[in-house]
Amino acid sequence: MATYVITAQYVSINSVNLSSYVRSCTLEMNADTPEFTSMGSSGAREYKQGLKAGTLNVEFNQDFANSSSATDQALWGMWNTGTNVAFEIRATSASVGTTNPKYTGSVVPVNYPAVGGAVGDAATVSISWPTSGAIARATS
Repeated sequence: MATYVITAQYVSINSVNLSSYVRSCTLEMNADTPEFTSMGSSGAREYKQGLKAGTLNVEFNQDFANSSSATDQALWGMWNTGTNVAFEIRATSASVGTTNPKYTGSVVPVNYPAVGGAVGDAATVSISWPTSGAIARATS
């Protein structure tokens, strides 16, 4: 897979496959950049990669069905419990492989805007949960 159009990302949070509700998903990864500039830096600032962090941003179509795999019941349970939960994200719903790696880790369910929107809008919910610990990438 070289370039592609996003049509079917795989998104699982807390072992619940929520892909059928996902409108968009972004896993942001970044690192602090501590400065190491010294008198020997030839007048240029020097930095190194520091502590790593990430954020899982997902927009879902809201669904209040009485089902553990529906958006509201799944996200409410994660948020209400207040413990870190595992995630797995893939570019497509196809099997994990060299052209479809999976990214895994844990996130902290810090927000859940369950109800919102304007008249005539699609009922959606967006989460932005920070990662906790390392993010892994695997191709098998």
